[in-house]
Amino acid sequence: MFILKSLNKFGEYILLMGKVFSIPDRWSEFFRRYIMEVYQLVIDSIAIVVTISLFIGAVIAIQTSLNIMSPLIPPYTVGLITRDTLLLEFSSSIMCLILAGKIGSNIASEIGTMRVTEQIDALDIMGVNSANYLILPKITALVTFIPILVAFSMFTGLFGGYLVSIFTSIIPTSRYVYGLQSYFNEYYIWYSIIKSLFFGFVISSVASFYGYKVKGGALEVGQASTDSVVVSSVTILLLDVLLTKILLQ
Repeated sequence: MFILKSLNKFGEYILLMGKVFSIPDRWSEFFRRYIMEVYQLVIDSIAIVVTISLFIGAVIAIQTSLNIMSPLIPPYTVGLITRDTLLLEFSSSIMCLILAGKIGSNIASEIGTMRVTEQIDALDIMGVNSANYLILPKITALVTFIPILVAFSMFTGLFGGYLVSIFTSIIPTSRYVYGLQSYFNEYYIWYSIIKSLFFGFVISSVASFYGYKVKGGALEVGQASTDSVVVSSVTILLLDVLLTKILLQ
């Protein structure tokens, strides 16, 4: 029963995406909504991304230094591990899981509220492709700008570890900076950005689907918002495993 229900949901999702990815009726309106979504979904998320990444970078540096206290391990390893942890996993996968809660719930509740207040029905009656009009700008905005959020996360996370080296005696600043530069692989940055593009699409499209298909009232909108976050998070974790196998093999 669960499998059949999941397949039915997936089929509805594919059909909705077919309606979403069509040529907009008015490009000027599409770009107006695109800019609005960039501000609402991306710009408003920079603060939480910077704050979380700053503290996570500091915590990774502290925990790494406390767990490798050995004369056989050079001090610069702290910077190296902090850098690779942030670049390979946190700034893309873990940060996108956090954004699935922040951005995904926002999208699902916004579109769900429009559905239960019959605003989407009004668009359909006027002959407007409501799925394309409402959802495509959100998906496009998040997919095109989520690499910016990932870059902010990388930079502030590394800066958080740098602050630990400045204000504590755990690791000399010169050794931390040397660790950041040691054995640097530029591909790790591209790897994180590629993953974030897939994750951004999942967050925006899944949240939009649950909001667009909601039936009922305010209680159902809240449930749809919760379901979208859960499904997005599970999908991101599955994609993370798959993309890691493909991109790093």
